[in-house]
Amino acid sequence: MIGAGQAGLAIGHFLSRQGRRFVILDGADSVGAAWRSRWDSLVLFTPRRYDSLPGLPFPGDSDGYPTRDEVIAYLEEYAARFELPIELNSAVLELTTADGKFALDLGGRTIEADQVVVATGPFQTPRISELAARLAPAVFQAHSTGYREPSQVPNGTVLVVGGGNTGFQIAKELSRTHDVHLSVGSRQLPLPQKLLGQDLFWWLGKFGLLQKTADSRLGRRMRERDTLIGSSPRALRRTGVSMKPRTAAASGRTITFADGSELEVDAVIWATGYRLDQSWISLPGENGAMIGHIRGVTSEPGLYFLGLSWQHTRGSALLGWVKDDAEYIAERIAALAEDREARTRGQVSKAGLTE
Repeated sequence: MIGAGQAGLAIGHFLSRQGRRFVILDGADSVGAAWRSRWDSLVLFTPRRYDSLPGLPFPGDSDGYPTRDEVIAYLEEYAARFELPIELNSAVLELTTADGKFALDLGGRTIEADQVVVATGPFQTPRISELAARLAPAVFQAHSTGYREPSQVPNGTVLVVGGGNTGFQIAKELSRTHDVHLSVGSRQLPLPQKLLGQDLFWWLGKFGLLQKTADSRLGRRMRERDTLIGSSPRALRRTGVSMKPRTAAASGRTITFADGSELEVDAVIWATGYRLDQSWISLPGENGAMIGHIRGVTSEPGLYFLGLSWQHTRGSALLGWVKDDAEYIAERIAALAEDREARTRGQVSKAGLTE
């Protein structure tokens, strides 16, 4: 496995139960590196009862919402509790195929594997608009992955760019100390955190919405919009945040929006998400293209993805639901291993009969 976050740990649990020999590689110096790069006050929008990986309930009030640091502590405990074989500070620089096996280049050494799970998740390379380069050096800029707390942002007018949950949460936090504007250019679906006394995820589970697949009619519609949970433009305006349309241009300290309006800024936080980086995966015939998959299973036998957004359902990249795809991939790994072993036994038997 490549990646010691929630996806890598979850499938590690299933492979350990199979008695399979494996290792989890991660370039960071600790598990859950993606969580450590999020802002300090981050709170999940899923209650603890829905945040468990297989085999270990998330501790604390089941109806409460865990903080970033609680998630990190939970992942550390999970890795230790199940004694998962993790090698930290082991970044995979290149993944190639050779002689029917996979070769993982770690810089100073190479590891060979029969099967590989890329569990690096959706938060890989920060996506920042090309407009960032057109702003004056005096304008403070940070991607959300580099934002920690309001004190690091200079006083003055702040523009947060990005209409997802991250943009809304950071804008709300900054509004307590700064003059904040939020630029939204995407379609959104605001949903309440609670409805009729029940958490949103209780309702989503009751009506089977979390099980809707990426290729279903409803799944395709849900993917087209940013789903805001517990946030809305109206609620954000009440905190003093000014809503702006899509950011269209930038020059010096001036941001121009899609409606032609302008704003002089002192700081910009780019809550513009991430992009997948598969440039380190070198497979025959791919030519640097994004590698396709069906529920994480690629056309290259033995290569899988896990933990991607909408890999199979809305929950594929969420802490408490990644286990479903992890179990599925673990079953595919076992099936392929058994098939290869059966073929080997068959070849040995044939060789014995012809001697």
